[in-house]
Amino acid sequence: MGRRLQALRKLPAWVVYLAGAIWAAWLFWLGAAGGLGVEPIKALEHEYGVSAMVLLLAGLLITPLRRYAGINLLKFRRAIGLTAFFFILCHVSVWAILDQGAVSRIWADILKRPYIAVGMLGLSLAIPLALTSNNRSVRKLGRRWKSLHRLTYAVAMLGAVHFVMLRKGIQLEPVLYLAATVVILLVRIPGKKTHSPHTQGR
Repeated sequence: MGRRLQALRKLPAWVVYLAGAIWAAWLFWLGAAGGLGVEPIKALEHEYGVSAMVLLLAGLLITPLRRYAGINLLKFRRAIGLTAFFFILCHVSVWAILDQGAVSRIWADILKRPYIAVGMLGLSLAIPLALTSNNRSVRKLGRRWKSLHRLTYAVAMLGAVHFVMLRKGIQLEPVLYLAATVVILLVRIPGKKTHSPHTQGR
């Protein structure tokens, strides 16, 4: 395990971006080639959304891993967060362009379906996080940067709630993601911050 962690820490952060781009392209190709079942648009929308949730949770796990397990993966946090935002955009784009196809239908769906409104709220909170995930914003905002990036908690929770709401009835997969989100957020609460804004954390 120790050797694997050492090897992981030696990887450059851009590997996360590359892996995310390859995965997104692969999923899109599968959908276009009929590899995602009889409803490829819905399946692609789902896969992008799940990928975003996994990355959001992975980013939130970095601090507990460092605090309680001594595993320092802070160098990957920004890349994971921005890649999560990329998959959120992919998820929303598939829904808006391929599923709805018209601005009037998009707006009507937001007003009609509460789970879409919840998802769009999560997107709106994620946008300022993505725009300020750079060293210039860290320097310019100072302590306010940390406060702003605590919105990550809300984005993850809104994403999990959105997932639960869009499924009819209680289904295991979205409930597990919601439970994982709650547990990770609870684990993050007690400890004190152990790093400065310049560690790219949140």
